[in-house]
Amino acid sequence: MTMEETFITHNEFRSDTFTVPTKSMIESSLATATFGDSVYKEDPVTLELEAKMVELTGKEAALFCCSGTMSNQIGLRANLVQPPYSILCDHRAHVFLHEAGGLASLSQAMVHPVIPANGDYLTLEDIVANYTSDDGDIHAAPTKVISLENTLHGIITPFEEIEKISQFAKENNIKLHCDGARLWNASAATGISIKQYCSLFDSVSLCLSKSIGAPIGSILVGEKKFIDKANHFKKQCGGGIRQAGIVTSMAITAIEENFPKLTLAHQFAKNVGDFCVKNGIKLESPVDSNFVFIDCRANLMDDQYLVELGRKHNVKLMGGRIAFHFQNSWESVDNLKQAILECYNYNKINPYVPNSKNNKKMYNYQAMQQQLTNI
Repeated sequence: MTMEETFITHNEFRSDTFTVPTKSMIESSLATATFGDSVYKEDPVTLELEAKMVELTGKEAALFCCSGTMSNQIGLRANLVQPPYSILCDHRAHVFLHEAGGLASLSQAMVHPVIPANGDYLTLEDIVANYTSDDGDIHAAPTKVISLENTLHGIITPFEEIEKISQFAKENNIKLHCDGARLWNASAATGISIKQYCSLFDSVSLCLSKSIGAPIGSILVGEKKFIDKANHFKKQCGGGIRQAGIVTSMAITAIEENFPKLTLAHQFAKNVGDFCVKNGIKLESPVDSNFVFIDCRANLMDDQYLVELGRKHNVKLMGGRIAFHFQNSWESVDNLKQAILECYNYNKINPYVPNSKNNKKMYNYQAMQQQLTNI
C-alpha cells in the first residue's frame, strides 16, 4: 500500500466501502484487462474471476454483479418461484432495511424480520419459532427462503449454528441464502474457509468492494441453473456490464492481495472496542471483526456531536457505527478514540436524550472544553 493510498483513506471510518484501489490493482487492470462483452459471457478476465470464485466457494457457478444489493436481490429472486411467499431474516438485515425495498418490488415477497433471542445472531430456535410452514394453509405466505447475514453488525454467526439452520432448511425444502458481504471477515477471523461457509448455503453473495477493496462489484454463487436464472434477473435490472474486464481484473488482485490484510482491520476494531469497555462506554454488539457499534442511546451520547468531534480530530464518522478497514492507520485510530472519549465525557455532564428540547443544535467547543476540564 502506497503513501498516497494510505493518505486518502487512513482516517475514514464511515464504511469499509471507502477503501481505494491499490497501485498493484490499477497496474493489473492496465496490464491484464480484457475488453470482451461480459453480457455475452465473452470477457476472459470476468470469466476468470467467476471461475476463481467457483474454486474458492466450491459452488457450480458464479456471476459478477454491479453491487452487493444487486447480487442479494437477484439471488433471493432466483431462489423463489411463485408468490405468495416470505423471506425470513434478521430484523437488522441489509436485504430488509438497506436495499430500497427491493424484496417487495422485485420479488413481491413478504419479509418476516426476526429479533434474535440472544440479541446478537439468529439461532435455529429463532428460525423454528418464526418460520411459516408450507402446510396448505391459504392464509399464510410460506417461508421459502431464509437469509442469513454473516457478518452482521460485525458479529460472526457461529459455524455450528449455521450448520443446524442449514440442516433444518434442507429438511423443510427452504432455500438458505447468505448475504456474505463481509463473509471474508468472518473467514479471516475464524480460520474457517470461504468454501466451508458456502457449503452450508444454496446461494451466497460476496462483496468485492467492501473489506477487500475492489472498486466495484459483488459475486453471486450457487448451482449453474440458479446462476443462469439470476443472470436473467441481472439483465432485467440493468446490470449487464459490457467491458467488465477493466474492473474484474482489479477484483482478482484484490482477492489475492487484500484478503490476508483483513486481520489488521480487526485489530483496529478490537483496540477501539477494548478502549470503550475500559472507559465504561457501552457497546451495542460484541467486536468480532471490523466493526464497533457504540450504544449512543444507552450512553446518552449524541451521535451527531460525535461526528462533529470526528472532524475536530480529523476522522470521518457517521455516528456510533464505526467501520474499520486495512487502509486505516494507527494514528487515526488514536484520534478516533479521543473523539469518542470527548463525546462520552461531555454527554456524561450534558446527557443527550433524542427529541428533547434541551439538546443544543450548535456546539461551543470552548465552553465544552471548559466543562470537560472540570470533570
